[in-house]
Amino acid sequence: MFEEIRISSLGVIAASTLELGPGLTVITGETGAGKTMVVTALGLLLGGRADSGAVRTGDRAARVEGIVRVGDVAGFAEAVLECGGEVEDDRVVLARSISAEGRSRAWVGGAGVPASRLAGVAEPLVAVHGQSDQHRLLRPAAQREALDRFGGAPVRALLERYQTQHAALREVETRLHEVVTSARERAREADQLRFALGEIEAVQPQPGEDVQLAAEESRLGFADTLRLGAGQAQEALSSDQGSPDALGAVAAARSALEQVREHDPEAGALADRLAELGYLLSDLAADVASYASRLESDPVRLAAVSERRAALTALTRKYGETVAEVLDWSREAAARLLDLEDTDEQVGHLRQQQGALRGELAATAAELSQARSEAARRLSQEVTEELALLAMPHATLRVEVSQTAAETGVPQDAPANLGADPPRDALLVGDRWLRFSSTGIDDVELLLAANAGMNPRPLDKGASGGELSRVMLAVEVALADTVTVPTFVFDEVDAGVGGKAAIEIGRRLAQLARSAQVLVVTHLPQVAAFADRHVVVDKASDGSITTSALTSLSGAERELELSRMLAGLDGSDTALAHARELIETARSATR
Repeated sequence: MFEEIRISSLGVIAASTLELGPGLTVITGETGAGKTMVVTALGLLLGGRADSGAVRTGDRAARVEGIVRVGDVAGFAEAVLECGGEVEDDRVVLARSISAEGRSRAWVGGAGVPASRLAGVAEPLVAVHGQSDQHRLLRPAAQREALDRFGGAPVRALLERYQTQHAALREVETRLHEVVTSARERAREADQLRFALGEIEAVQPQPGEDVQLAAEESRLGFADTLRLGAGQAQEALSSDQGSPDALGAVAAARSALEQVREHDPEAGALADRLAELGYLLSDLAADVASYASRLESDPVRLAAVSERRAALTALTRKYGETVAEVLDWSREAAARLLDLEDTDEQVGHLRQQQGALRGELAATAAELSQARSEAARRLSQEVTEELALLAMPHATLRVEVSQTAAETGVPQDAPANLGADPPRDALLVGDRWLRFSSTGIDDVELLLAANAGMNPRPLDKGASGGELSRVMLAVEVALADTVTVPTFVFDEVDAGVGGKAAIEIGRRLAQLARSAQVLVVTHLPQVAAFADRHVVVDKASDGSITTSALTSLSGAERELELSRMLAGLDGSDTALAHARELIETARSATR
């Protein structure tokens, strides 16, 4: 939970510190004093959008700091450490600054982070409920999300399974659509591949053939030159003309050493080595002679090799740098051709997958719808009970879960007539074709009957401003148990409420504060009377600049603030007596 929030140069607040603790903290003050700046500051600490217009006039930047006790908030300390921040004495400092030019900076545990990262770290800390949230909950999507959240783990598990299956179905249907609609392009690509594979098949290149043919072409093209060189080498090794040669020189050297062998063993060893060299030279001379005898000019073979190389070169210009790459390309092209020619089989396989996935999705959708209906029954009951506590004893809230029939163009009782292509936005659930989306087949709507005998109507049509505030507070309180956050913030959700209903709102908030930290911005003294901690926003002006500050009240100061809220003026003895009565009423109600 938050232990302290420090605000400087934000709106009309020059510099103030808000000390917080467990229980219910209320923030009051005159209209325009800057009460909502506290909620704005908290929003900045939660990674909310930075508005340079919130910087106090004349100042360069606004800054907000919050000290958070880590406690048992799941994953919070780990998230801080992942950011490079520090946790000291089980506390973390979150900070945010906004310059007058619009630049924003954020810190988590002393480490600078993007605002989006701050938002992710701070998300488990606070649930904010304000008038803007009321309008949000009037939207069907938000009402469905609220019901799913209330439904807890069973609904969440079914929704996750449904969304996984829905994504798989969409992927298969997209692939099926591509295969069916791209038949012409696939046929054109198949023709091109057939032509290319035909070219390669006509040549029938062999692995490594291009390297071997290049060597053979060079040998045939320079046969005369090679033969001359080989003849000269053979003459140098073993002359047929009686000229000095290598074999003769080695033989002479050996003979000289043999004559002195008996005088020194080393001379004998050298003679033996010369003998070995003579044998090697003799073999080499024979090999050179054999090589020279095989070197013959063969214009016919040379032409054939050149022609073959030209054919291979034509392939390598189109399909790869080498014959090996051409052969690799041909294997890939053959596989792709099989894929292209297998369109009918692919379509059949994809339709089979589509049918199976649609069946699984329909079964999960039915389960999810059933779980939502059960959660809707419980939520309806809980909110109706909350409304009774909020001075609406005859009001009934109904959470309605319904489905919308899909426009298939065929009777609902004749799904088999649809053929192989079911409508993309229609799902057969049981014997009904229903519209579906990534969130299921259900439409969720909150309906209110404010008084006995009235027909339930949508919230935006069936409730006055005060009734809507109480309904939304009841919904938020019912949903609050499903959110594992240590702090709840209510920003004037009691707008349009007064009298006994206001006292009941204060009582309900006080009850909620027994298990969580609750921060309430209110203009109602009946709500403020239930506070464990009362903070007032005081506004002062020197004629040119307005400044507000946060002050914690206790005892007589608190009574005076409540009397001001009751009478709208200072010094009213009647209002002061009423304030004392309200405080005593609140104490009695929360014992």
